[in-house]
Amino acid sequence: LKPDFAEAYYKRGNAKDALGQLDAAIADYDEAIRLKPDDAVAYTNRGTVKAALGQLDAAIADYDEAIRLKPDFAEAYYKRGNAKDALGQRDAAIDDYDEAIRLQPDDAVAYTNRGTVKGALGQFDAAIADFDIAIRLRPDLAEAYTNRGVAKGALGQRDAAIADYDEAIRLKPDYADAYYKRGNAKSVLGQRDAAIADYDEAIRLKPDYADAYYKRGNAKSVLGQRDAAIADYDEAIRLKPDLAEAYYNRGNAKGELGHYEDAIVNFDEAIRLKPDYAEAYYSRGVSKGASGQRDAAIADYDEAIRLKPGYVEAYTNRGVSKDALGQRDAAIDDYDEAIRLQPDLVEAYINRGVSKGALDLIDEARQDFENARDLAQAGGNDSLADLAEQGLRDLDSQEDE
Repeated sequence: LKPDFAEAYYKRGNAKDALGQLDAAIADYDEAIRLKPDDAVAYTNRGTVKAALGQLDAAIADYDEAIRLKPDFAEAYYKRGNAKDALGQRDAAIDDYDEAIRLQPDDAVAYTNRGTVKGALGQFDAAIADFDIAIRLRPDLAEAYTNRGVAKGALGQRDAAIADYDEAIRLKPDYADAYYKRGNAKSVLGQRDAAIADYDEAIRLKPDYADAYYKRGNAKSVLGQRDAAIADYDEAIRLKPDLAEAYYNRGNAKGELGHYEDAIVNFDEAIRLKPDYAEAYYSRGVSKGASGQRDAAIADYDEAIRLKPGYVEAYTNRGVSKDALGQRDAAIDDYDEAIRLQPDLVEAYINRGVSKGALDLIDEARQDFENARDLAQAGGNDSLADLAEQGLRDLDSQEDE
């Protein structure tokens, strides 16, 4: 027996790590380091286990020490970069990946991770360049294809993104994230049924994939499958109770089904989780207005506009609520602002025409209805054009009285 055999503790730590016995692995690395304080690899491995436990600052301290002991240790730089990325220290992470790559220029995974961080910083072209190198070094690296797809998608290159996801899936058929991200790209292209098929597969491979349930719900909602969408939002929320967007979209689906009180409860929770969620205030205002709570609706539109000053829909719907309360001049002010922000907004012209007609501003109302009709016809929207024509006929009747 050799109780002071540092390498034995180190190797036992590795074995326990592989078995998922993370705390026990750290205890062995502690002892290995006590016996051999200059063992850079032991520090690095202990840092890796701490990172897996979410102890990111402690992990970075271990990587720091490993680098101090062995300044050319590429793996320690790479792993420290991962930990910094997880803490949101993106520029510092890139610096570490730079050094890892300088020391080990053929490390495809380091290029992939650096590209991923650059993508998170909006540096999509630079990210793609890193993924290209990673793929050249390791043509079978599915993660590089997937993350390159994300960067291409962000640049609007949806078909090229899908091609990358296809290749990632070919290389790694059980890659749930690739199916999920391909589904996102197809959804943006309007291929909702194909997107749902990808989300189905992502969920089959990873049954606790909350984001996939959420996005599948979105796709189903667009297709008018409201009840099925709500079921997906329910599951997303069960798996990830702090997903404000799932509450928000579930509220929208319930509102579209006429379940306004249920919708409001969902918007309440979305706002509790994300107090600066302008869209949730707006949608809650819509549901309150639809259920006759006009003053409360206006308060929500006020907050939506405060959070998002150029929110055209909020100005328009606030005007509708003010109109319903007989506040015609205030409603017109809101329609004015909506039109200033979006000069081709047919609904705002129609609504302003109605308000002006109610105030006997016949000529101004007529101009609004004519503008609305012309814009609707130019846009091929026959229903709105008919509504504007009806407004003009109503004005004629009003003048004849």
